[in-house]
Amino acid sequence: MINRLLYIFLLLLSFFLYSCGEKGDSSGALVSADQISYNFHVRPILSDNCFACHGPDANKREAGLRLDTEEGAYAALKETPNAHAIVPGNPSKSEVVKRLESTDDSERMPPPSSNLKLSDEEKEVIKKWISKGAKYEPHWAFVPPKKADLPKTQHNDWVKNEIDYFISQKLTQIGLAPNEPAEKLHLLKRLSFDLTGLPPSLEVIKAFKQDKEEGALERVIDTLLEDPAFGERMAVLWMDISRYSDSYGYQDDNIRTQWPYRDWVIHSFNRNLPYDEFITWQLAGDLLPDPSKEQILATAFNRNHKYTEEGGVIEEEYRVEYNVDKTNTFTKAILGMTVECAQCHDHKYDPISQKNYFQFYAFFNNTPEKGYEGDVSVSKPAKTPIMWIERDDLGDVLSFVNHQDTSKIMVSVMEDFRDTLRQTFILDRGMYDAPTVEVSPSTPEAILAFDEGKYPKNRLGLAKWTMSPENPLTARVFVNLMWQELFGVGIVKSAGDYGMQGDLPTHPELLDWLAVDFMESGWDVKRLIKKIVSSATYQQSAKVTKQKLAKDPDNTYLSWSPRIRLSAEHIRDMVLASSGLLVREIGGPSVKPYQPEGLWEASTSGRGELAIYRQDKGDNLYRRGLYTFIKLTSPPPKPIIFDGSNRDLCEVTRGRTNTPLQALAMLNDPLVLEASRVLAVQLKENHGGQTHEALEEAFTRIICRTPKKEEFELLEEFYKEELERFKAEPKEMLSTLQVGEIPLEDNMKTPETAALMQVVVAIYNLEEAITRT
Repeated sequence: MINRLLYIFLLLLSFFLYSCGEKGDSSGALVSADQISYNFHVRPILSDNCFACHGPDANKREAGLRLDTEEGAYAALKETPNAHAIVPGNPSKSEVVKRLESTDDSERMPPPSSNLKLSDEEKEVIKKWISKGAKYEPHWAFVPPKKADLPKTQHNDWVKNEIDYFISQKLTQIGLAPNEPAEKLHLLKRLSFDLTGLPPSLEVIKAFKQDKEEGALERVIDTLLEDPAFGERMAVLWMDISRYSDSYGYQDDNIRTQWPYRDWVIHSFNRNLPYDEFITWQLAGDLLPDPSKEQILATAFNRNHKYTEEGGVIEEEYRVEYNVDKTNTFTKAILGMTVECAQCHDHKYDPISQKNYFQFYAFFNNTPEKGYEGDVSVSKPAKTPIMWIERDDLGDVLSFVNHQDTSKIMVSVMEDFRDTLRQTFILDRGMYDAPTVEVSPSTPEAILAFDEGKYPKNRLGLAKWTMSPENPLTARVFVNLMWQELFGVGIVKSAGDYGMQGDLPTHPELLDWLAVDFMESGWDVKRLIKKIVSSATYQQSAKVTKQKLAKDPDNTYLSWSPRIRLSAEHIRDMVLASSGLLVREIGGPSVKPYQPEGLWEASTSGRGELAIYRQDKGDNLYRRGLYTFIKLTSPPPKPIIFDGSNRDLCEVTRGRTNTPLQALAMLNDPLVLEASRVLAVQLKENHGGQTHEALEEAFTRIICRTPKKEEFELLEEFYKEELERFKAEPKEMLSTLQVGEIPLEDNMKTPETAALMQVVVAIYNLEEAITRT
């Protein structure tokens, strides 16, 4: 049995070291004995998930050998009392090392039958760790971050700020060097999309090309951070996190009016509300002393989950379900912990017990929220407790809410009972009707004990605990989210899971340095983002060599700038902005753009206001993707095709797929075709018969750079081919131009317009058009 356990251990060790060898963290050639860390080099092997396996032998395995704890690893082996799996400071007496180095096939680990073999370097990592005392440590994410000294670098001429020292150190370890700076216009496009979600205008491109003075790039960054579009760009992420939607979900899926909360999020990012206040208001704005309506509106964050309006449901079942959603959203979005399984049982891998889970749950369990307020026939656009927004509010504290008429708005917000305290119980297997032991609001000691003398036992106390400088997770999680937004992948890839099953940080010292710096700055979000985009790491080119692909195929260590496909919302925004169709109105109710017929009708119960899709007209067709109406049972198709969140649950990371449907959408989407026709008309008006100038402007608007000679020749050739085709087929020409709601003047119904439109469609379908490079 011990042989089998050591085999499992060494098998997983081999896999881990192979994986980490690519990342440069666990290779014996790269890590000295003093650098070897239990958290970052050993713990993934020894963690209890390796041995606490499911199945009939689970208990026997655990009783036989535990390498995830000091007690288990240091203890005498059950079947061989004089032997120990690990003897701190003495590799030669450690059974693990003996099996690694054995020449006896019956003893050697991994055995020959596994077809696996550990390299000398891989064996050396374990031996070094044991020789240095085989020290165990708390899980890295539960230790408060510290600001390490900046490492030395061999790239002194390259570094621009503190970030680059940490990146340079890892690149040197794996034998790579960073790239040269990106070309000016590439960097302008990158910054514009990353900070506003929009392409730079022709005027901005021209001005930046001509600005040769020192500090030109910093001025661009400052301008973009102050652009109102910055708040809209940031809100896309936060809408995924807060699971924002415009309907209630479940079968009837009727309309709700939570959009003023979205306006608040945009406003908060634009005015750079400190992150500690941003979170405190959302968790417990209603519990602050003499709260304003703005602070209460922020608590709509907790109320964006689904609500049932189906008859015959059990109210308490759904009330519990809503609180479970609040608990899961808080822990995943703000703490970076996946605790859902602890609703039913103690967490299998992380130190989160079922008691801990319901102690978190208890913070959200003292509200007059109801599980059921009637079926869809008596539906209203908000659920108890409700905040009313009136005209007086819009001229004062809620002036940022974009409401165009005199009607009142209802928003679902938070409120606690003031004179009573609802009891909270651990629910057996998480079932609403199976209460067991009573618990009170508290937090897991493994993360940070809840100081009852310091914090009130309500959501405001939870918010203060969350934003405490002693909390090891909050700053790390948000800093990592910002890194993810700007580099495509976080320093911790599993941005919503910092537990034992989550990914290790690729640059732990950098993550901690940024987290501490963020807190020291007063939780200044714009400063954090400016710090990242001002780094040489961010500003390097996206060129990649065979050597870099061979040593770091996933660009884990950022020796080049990653190419990132735009999000679904920003693909739409790019098309609208580059064609001149974009309506730059901030906030307001969600809009219903073009979408295929019958989607809502196919998924509806036939009841409620959203049984039929009624497409908007006029300016509402040309709003940013952030404002597209989200119906939970039938989310908008194009965002889903491009990996948008369906908003059912909190999501902190979107996938990025590459499918034929995406190409078909870009070729056939009515918005892309209409934008191409509208831009073609503008180009004809601007340049008359000057085809060269028209094609150059179209390319520059969409791709954000001047076309190369060979690119221009291809575009011109395609234009001539399409022109001849449309001259020969006037009906096809008219059919091509008849797309979209914006009328076309008769004098523009020409083969030249149609041919130019087709060239624009082709440019929109270039990979570079929807890729931030």
